[in-house]
Amino acid sequence: MAGGPVAEVVLADVKSRVAVLKEVGVTPGLGTILVGDDPASAGYVRKKHEACEEAGLASQNTVVPADAPPAALDEAVARFNEDPAVDAFIIQHPVPDGFDFSAALAAMDPAKDADGLHPVNLGRLVLQEDGPVPCTPAGIRAMLVHYKIEVAGRRVVVIGRGPTLGRPMALLLSSKGPGANAAVTVVHSAVPNLAEMTREADIVVAAVGIPSFVTPDMVRPGAVVVSGGISWEGRKLLPDVDESVGEVASWITPRLGGVGPTTVAMLLRNTVEAAERSIA
Repeated sequence: MAGGPVAEVVLADVKSRVAVLKEVGVTPGLGTILVGDDPASAGYVRKKHEACEEAGLASQNTVVPADAPPAALDEAVARFNEDPAVDAFIIQHPVPDGFDFSAALAAMDPAKDADGLHPVNLGRLVLQEDGPVPCTPAGIRAMLVHYKIEVAGRRVVVIGRGPTLGRPMALLLSSKGPGANAAVTVVHSAVPNLAEMTREADIVVAAVGIPSFVTPDMVRPGAVVVSGGISWEGRKLLPDVDESVGEVASWITPRLGGVGPTTVAMLLRNTVEAAERSIA
């Protein structure tokens, strides 16, 4: 099922909240830091700014050249931390070799963390406290809720343990609340009996970043399959889940227009919520 309809619902809410903020003289602002000139990353950043314009948010982008000293990224983070026009910002991941993404993330003001990946905010997710939730996991949960996929009490296998998707996805789906409260198992590409484990799942979330990693033989007939991880072959987007899985699954995200639109929508929602908190 497509992410577009889910994103439309989220963005409609974002637009209404932006209108309320503007009535009191506040225009929410998103900042992006793009390190290097990777075409895919630049394309993602461009889409985020286009979405901001459509929803009524202000936005600004800082580009750190790939040949800049590592301190240039730290300086960009410090500028956004101090900029009152930026309510929340992101460091586009991945960054080129020579730059320390984790250190730059830790230097970010947690209150301005639009991606929900700062250690403080991931800690809030662990403790099930309010705070920005990582955008792709939040978008996937929103899709499950929108399409009325029963999650509570069901067996979920998350393939991938990365800090941007796999781990927070498992935390989110095992927490209390709509689209959650599941029995979650986290596996990875090095697990020898991985297919045996995924075939037992009611819901499979792929977050491994390997093209067509999930194949039909790994999926129980009638299961729900979400392709969260992606990779690129030139300009072609390659999902973790092979399209042939659609012949087995009862519900599957498409190669294009799957979790991408919901990820962007959740980024804008996190930004608006940061603006709301700043004036509360």
